[in-house]
Amino acid sequence: MFNRNLLPPMGALHAFIEAAETENFSAAGARLGLSQSAVSRQVAVVEAMAGTALFERRGRRVVLNAAGRKVYAALLPALDQIAGAMRAVRARDSELTIATLPGFGMRWLAPRLPQLSARHPDMIVNLTVRIDPFDLAREGFDAAIHFGAPDWPDADHLFLFEEEQAAVAAPDWAQVNGIVHPEDVIGAPLLFQTLRPRAWNEWLESQGIADAPPLGGARFDQFMMLAQAAQAGAGLAMVPSFLIEPELASGALVEPFAHRLKSRSAYYLVHARGAASPALSRFRDWLVDQAASDKTQSRKASNGG
Repeated sequence: MFNRNLLPPMGALHAFIEAAETENFSAAGARLGLSQSAVSRQVAVVEAMAGTALFERRGRRVVLNAAGRKVYAALLPALDQIAGAMRAVRARDSELTIATLPGFGMRWLAPRLPQLSARHPDMIVNLTVRIDPFDLAREGFDAAIHFGAPDWPDADHLFLFEEEQAAVAAPDWAQVNGIVHPEDVIGAPLLFQTLRPRAWNEWLESQGIADAPPLGGARFDQFMMLAQAAQAGAGLAMVPSFLIEPELASGALVEPFAHRLKSRSAYYLVHARGAASPALSRFRDWLVDQAASDKTQSRKASNGG
């Protein structure tokens, strides 16, 4: 525990620092918005508590003596440490580190960050890709994007949206490969996301075709690689529709079938249970608005505008 009786007031310390750097009480006062005599009185407080003079008076100039140089050298790192602590607290109120799935981060979250900055100019969001399960606190993340059930251990879950998967291919690929009916995908070159090996069987089952053998094909860790392979003509891919909206809009990928597979899982923002920092609360509110806006636009599109 420090001795408060030996700690000068912060105003006096500021006056001492400015006087030491300018070597002039009037110049120090101009920096601080004080008169020359007010700076002199504040410096006198520090000298009284130090028990010795800290400056040599040389006409209008003041120069640190040996004791003054010692006090000045000790004060600078101490004040820097205090300022650093304040910066850390302020950063905690305005900066977040979010773990995100690669496709979600690339195609949904990152493009929307300018809108977050427009609403909260002081907020900084750092994005890092994570695929495998991890401990939020141990790895230093404020929150994560989770796809699946609301089952992240010791976490609160903020529902964002459900997912539809679209069967997509390069233009004319279906015609060249004789893909007309859903049954035609059996035996066709199919592309899979590694963690969803039953995607094509589930797509068939959702259309009443339950007796198909287990389907297989080339597998890719990330959906964007899967979409690129389909675009290049490697096969028919099952990809979440929101990840490939630009390709569908441009015609780089097409849907041979109108039917989409509705996932049983959903996207969530997860964070430590009860966490409620100002930055996280603002980020949560913004995410809810973004997800709601997407739903509204989707509803308008499905109703013809």
